[in-house]
Amino acid sequence: MSKSILTLTVNPAIDRIVTVDRLVFEDRAYIESTTENAGGRGINAARVLTSFGATAVAITTSGPREDGKRFEETLQQDSFGKEIVKVRQRIRTNLTISDRRGLSVKLNELGPKLSQAEQNRVTRAVEKHLPEASWLMLCGSLPPGVEAHFYTELIRIAHKHSVKSLLDTDGDALLHGLEGEPTIVKPNQSEAERLLNTPLITRSHWVDAVTRIKGMGAKSVVLSLGSRGIVAASPDGWVLEAVPPAVEAVCPIGAGDAAAAAIVWSLDRGDSFGEALRWGVAAGTASSMLPGINVASLEQAEKIHAQTSVSKIG
Repeated sequence: MSKSILTLTVNPAIDRIVTVDRLVFEDRAYIESTTENAGGRGINAARVLTSFGATAVAITTSGPREDGKRFEETLQQDSFGKEIVKVRQRIRTNLTISDRRGLSVKLNELGPKLSQAEQNRVTRAVEKHLPEASWLMLCGSLPPGVEAHFYTELIRIAHKHSVKSLLDTDGDALLHGLEGEPTIVKPNQSEAERLLNTPLITRSHWVDAVTRIKGMGAKSVVLSLGSRGIVAASPDGWVLEAVPPAVEAVCPIGAGDAAAAAIVWSLDRGDSFGEALRWGVAAGTASSMLPGINVASLEQAEKIHAQTSVSKIG
């Protein structure tokens, strides 16, 4: 029996995406559609993993009252495994307004404050599944009250079980998470700019950024650049660039989560690091071409994969 890929979402949300005809500052926009789903980076990643045929288990918190009930009912529509840790405060709602050109505005609540006892229950839920896992994906922000070293300790616990880790977060959680020496860290451009306190505009900036971040503790670094693809520092010292074909993005929300999931899926089945980057770019690009909260299928990603180039640039 193949081992599972675990995803952890400590700060999930009810994701509400509103699509408008055009997004213009201080002007009227007309709503074309509204979708709502159980969201969070790890949950989105689990959907992609399942769509690609992997065995995924999503570990997530959930709150009380109607918000928590609606979140859990929506989550039950997904076929991946679930481990829900109940917390006392209500789950957050995130609002994204997106237009046909792919422009978007994100308004995210901070999320519930987790007590130490609740944090301990999350840790125990992860430990429960590690013996049957090959990867642990630590995804998204930490809610109020959770120490920035929370992911650091989970990475170390995973490695004690010989489970590889991917860290996909921001701010202090990213900075301190690197101390745990994750197998992969996957910041996007904005997250990397905040981490390094410098703008990353040119290719030479990106090469320098992934090299510096790798030096902070990660075994490999995947810098997600949206429609420009990925620049990555590989475990064996190379800097690689994966570039997708030009496509028309409909909704970029969740594209980074799709990329992270596809990279882990590819590595888990034995592909090279460069091939995993190709799949990551393909999945992220294919997902960005879909409306609302949707994840690309393997078949959709395969079409982009065939047109994605990977080359050494450093």
